[in-house]
Amino acid sequence: MIHPSAIVLGDVVFGDGVEVGPGCVIDGTRGVVSLGAGVKLIASVQLRGPIEIGAGTVVYPFACLGFEPQDVKFDSKGGTLGVKIGSKCIIREHVTVHAASNGKPRATTVGDNCFLMVNAHVGHDAIVQNHVVMVNNTAIGGHAELHERCTVGGGAAIHQFCRVGRLAFVSGVTPISAEVPPFTVVWGRNDLAGLNLVGMRRSGMSRDEITLVRAAFREAIKPNLPLPKTIEILRRLGEKSPAVMEMAEFYATCKRSTARFRSSQRGGDGDDDDGVVV
Repeated sequence: MIHPSAIVLGDVVFGDGVEVGPGCVIDGTRGVVSLGAGVKLIASVQLRGPIEIGAGTVVYPFACLGFEPQDVKFDSKGGTLGVKIGSKCIIREHVTVHAASNGKPRATTVGDNCFLMVNAHVGHDAIVQNHVVMVNNTAIGGHAELHERCTVGGGAAIHQFCRVGRLAFVSGVTPISAEVPPFTVVWGRNDLAGLNLVGMRRSGMSRDEITLVRAAFREAIKPNLPLPKTIEILRRLGEKSPAVMEMAEFYATCKRSTARFRSSQRGGDGDDDDGVVV
């Protein structure tokens, strides 16, 4: 169903049951716009191709998806792979997701079942994996990565090229310019405050696996050891734990500095205290 006041231009593909509300503008003149089955554009949504939106995703008023990247090197004549958004996402008011830059190998990507709250921003060439939550007024810079089931609190800002690991939690109004390891909580600028124990439990991670992650955090991460030593310990402990091995590989593939543990943050540094738990 397409409202009479909506504007549809160029190459646009509609799946079954798509709803396009009043005042929406869908511009397929610069690339294909593909809307999967059951996609709902509530009202005053602006889409510019190339963009693909997966089945069942709902987009709220004044979201702008697929427009040119905020990249001074971008040439509008040079082409872009645009934006790819997965299925069953919720894209709230005023969200912006910018297209990939020229010559990049993939689109700016948002995975399945993501919740992008009011005024969230996804920069060009970023990767947002499945089940990610971006709370109001969060922003991730170009080429940043949010890994599966991580949460970024309201007003937080992630520097370009930074990664936030799986099931990590970034607290509100926090600036991040370093890599955030999986399963951790960041509270303050690049400061690790502990483990996201509640998030791990909710994800279905077993008690034994959580125990191994806690032990690895205490031995390898809390002491703020040199990076090679941290990786060595995590790989040794990871022989018994896929989650710990995931942490090891995250550290091993870091191209930037990593967030560091600060005992002054909520929690502490006692032997039985893993800091903040969210």
